[in-house]
Amino acid sequence: MAVVAHRRGTIRVEICVVDRRMKNPPTEEHCLRQALKRRLQIEHGGTPDTLVIEELGLRHGLARIDLAVVNGSLHGFEIKSGCDRLTRLPTQARVFSEVLDRVTLVLAERHVGGALQVVPEWWGLLTATCGDREVVFSEVRKGGTNPAPDQVALAKLLWRDEALVFLNTIGQGAGYATKPRAAVYARLATVTTRPELKARVRHCFLNRSDWRSGARQMSCGD
Repeated sequence: MAVVAHRRGTIRVEICVVDRRMKNPPTEEHCLRQALKRRLQIEHGGTPDTLVIEELGLRHGLARIDLAVVNGSLHGFEIKSGCDRLTRLPTQARVFSEVLDRVTLVLAERHVGGALQVVPEWWGLLTATCGDREVVFSEVRKGGTNPAPDQVALAKLLWRDEALVFLNTIGQGAGYATKPRAAVYARLATVTTRPELKARVRHCFLNRSDWRSGARQMSCGD
């Protein structure tokens, strides 16, 4: 599978040839996801501490982002194929914007108008066209940085025991071992900076022994 820059703002990603005569050919969403994963693997494959995570739960599962790149930043990618509806997008926009530093919406051309009415101006938009041999990504709007992330929502990416260990490590955990997890996350959000907390999130993701198979450290061979 190859990634080819066609012109400014457009990237073509080769996929396995799709035979439409197959009894159960791959869905458009499947093709878009595989092509996007491959694109991200090539873009970030040289950085060993970068993770590409599928279906990352945010706010304890209130919403899930299709793909997330976790390194010095948290960059989420949400896919809306031509078969999808945008009914969940308002909730997703709110939750994603609480947690992530950057968000890119990857969508079919027919969804562009509707999406622009829902998502914040700092979100990036890419259209994705799935053919038999390739997926073409075209930039509609270049994304920016989240102007108002929520520190507590970021802390909730950690499991409760991970959050407690971090509090104890920085000398701020006294009396919190028996408190509800909401109090633990609130305390952690208060006594850390966002860069410190993001670094800890990345560290914990990299070292989770029973992490989901879809949330493993990225390599170009995945």
